[in-house]
Amino acid sequence: MPGTADPQPSPGATPLGARRRRRGLRITAWVAAGVVLAGAGGAGYLYFRLNGNIHSVDIDRALGTDRPVRLGNGSMDILVLGSDSRSGANRGYGHDSGTARSDTAMIVHLARGHKSASVVSIPRDTLINRPACTKPGGGTAPAVRQVMFNSAYEVGGPACAVKTVESLTGLRMDHYVEVDFTGFKDLVNRLGGVPLTTTTAIDDTKSHLKLAAGTHQLDGDQALGLVRTRHGVGDGSDLGRIQLQQAFLKALMDRISGLGLLSSPTKLFSVADTATSAVTTDTGLGSVGRLMGLAQSVRNLKSGHIHMVTLPVRYDPADRNRVQPINAKAAMVWSALRADKPIPASALKGSAADKVDAGKVVDPPSGPGAGR
Repeated sequence: MPGTADPQPSPGATPLGARRRRRGLRITAWVAAGVVLAGAGGAGYLYFRLNGNIHSVDIDRALGTDRPVRLGNGSMDILVLGSDSRSGANRGYGHDSGTARSDTAMIVHLARGHKSASVVSIPRDTLINRPACTKPGGGTAPAVRQVMFNSAYEVGGPACAVKTVESLTGLRMDHYVEVDFTGFKDLVNRLGGVPLTTTTAIDDTKSHLKLAAGTHQLDGDQALGLVRTRHGVGDGSDLGRIQLQQAFLKALMDRISGLGLLSSPTKLFSVADTATSAVTTDTGLGSVGRLMGLAQSVRNLKSGHIHMVTLPVRYDPADRNRVQPINAKAAMVWSALRADKPIPASALKGSAADKVDAGKVVDPPSGPGAGR
């Protein structure tokens, strides 16, 4: 999901260009399905066009061998980031300070067989110990204690974000996927909007979202406003925004599933072209063939089989705009993923995120008409 409505400039950060980014989870499967369909129709040039759209980064090479071992139990862990860059096409969402941070972060754990998944959101304001990272432009950013999680991407790009997550969790990230504002908005528009019901009115001047209570067909700008909203719901914190993002992701998946894209090659290719034009992945997913393999592995994954949670945290006593992991409970979450088991409810009790009710503001439609 894309990031915050509140940019946080930081002097000396690595400048980033207007790169093509985007995506998360099952949408990737539909992208690859489009490629299969195009290839089956004999339009080989469509395959090459989609393949040429994809941008990738070689994270394995950047991080070397000093990483957690792969689990080898049939499960898969994917780090999905949302970038808050205001450069290029994203300038309309705030001042371009020349920096970008990963203001949305989700660890997607595909269970063995890939028929169910757990998604763990990491709040951007979480105070963590960041490891030393190589800067994209050369040199090293030294290890530092008690800094915001989203600073890892700022100082070292995707490789540093992955290294920080692996240091925090002890889990090897098998793949990496990144999303930005414009790519997210374009995909929602290409899908014809996403239906979602608000149980109460939302009015957030910072994210420019104003919705009455009721059912809406959110266009790209409205969807972007929803996933950036924090001041108009819950306690106004990033924890409430995360819940909105999780609710919208499920609605988005239901929308894609309900459109019947496989029965319309033209519509399917259009969605695939939009998605691949904005995607940044690790090199392990950086081709149509590799995305196709992921697509086939998650073809039976439905939104109802996804358990979405937030990293167990407490507010920082010195600054309530920051949160700290509850180490014992976080360890239960990472242990569950490592063992390829469901995250126990006891790991989430007592977390500050457990007390935020922003997710109840929206109610994704379900049933036969959900994707219409």
